[in-house]
Amino acid sequence: MNRLSHRGLLTFCLLAIGIGQALAHSSDEHDGHDMAAGKASPETTRIKFADVDLLDQNGKVVSLEKDLVRHKIVVMGFIYTRCTSVCPMVSSIMGKVQKQLGARVGTEVQLVSISIDPQRDDPQRLNDYARTFQTGPGWSWLTGSPQSVDATLKGLGAYSGDVKKHSPQILVGDGNNRSWTRYYGFTDPTELARAVEKLSGERNTHAKHTAIAMEQQP
Repeated sequence: MNRLSHRGLLTFCLLAIGIGQALAHSSDEHDGHDMAAGKASPETTRIKFADVDLLDQNGKVVSLEKDLVRHKIVVMGFIYTRCTSVCPMVSSIMGKVQKQLGARVGTEVQLVSISIDPQRDDPQRLNDYARTFQTGPGWSWLTGSPQSVDATLKGLGAYSGDVKKHSPQILVGDGNNRSWTRYYGFTDPTELARAVEKLSGERNTHAKHTAIAMEQQP
């Protein structure tokens, strides 16, 4: 075998080793995350809001439904700050949704990220984490006691019992309706923004019909 053949074989072996190491690292980093869920279609789901107190990134006590969701169109994700693979992707997607919707976030639209690791993610840690993704108001990052967070996640259909085994998912819905859409995996931010626009249009149409009906009353 000539020198060129030896060099080619060496290069191939190094590439194979590198790929193997990368796959092993990826497997560890994504351990338990349901990556196959990225191929799943959005589904309509019924949710329930637990009547518990949570804490936002500023340490303020909040009720998810009463203070953040009610009367708003909501985009909601689930993360934990020690996650270095899936969660930053979910947060980045929501950050792009915020940029696309602009000033509507904080008025008509509310973004919510809930930590699934409340024992480690206190408000200060969430506040530091949020700075990487958040570009304006209208985005609340929530934690709380393990009991309160578990009850919240169970009502939203996002409870896994193990932070490493949660599926990447984002919920979009109208806070005045319990029927929402669940998006699995890494959804295109434009698709999520369109879902918000659709809900906004439906809300405006309903408001117009209500106004007309009231005008027609004797």
